[in-house]
Amino acid sequence: MNMYKNSQQETVERPWGNYTVLHQDAGYKVKIIEVNPGSKLSLQLHHKRSEHWVVLSGEAKITRDEEIFVLKPQESIDIPKEAKHRLENPTKVPLSIIEIQNGDYLEEDDIVRFDDIYGRTNS
Repeated sequence: MNMYKNSQQETVERPWGNYTVLHQDAGYKVKIIEVNPGSKLSLQLHHKRSEHWVVLSGEAKITRDEEIFVLKPQESIDIPKEAKHRLENPTKVPLSIIEIQNGDYLEEDDIVRFDDIYGRTNS
């Protein structure tokens, strides 16, 4: 069990790893995202929310529009609404981040995928 989670929270499995919603209220949602070694999320954007990511453990390779960042534990990045972005774990150890979503609509269907190694694109 991950040290950041408790038994009351549901973990949702994805092809790249998993996420757990730690807390949600009007206008914001807080998640732990775990990315398996060598895995990556789709290149995507959100119309209705911005995100703030903080690396807890591991190393994150992040694409935000035309820029690429490498973040280590305790480093963070903002992902504005409409910004194309991708989270990757280029290492051989698991990556854990905190994601804080802000917006009026925070459901999982607010996503446009441009590139996805798991075949989940919708553009």
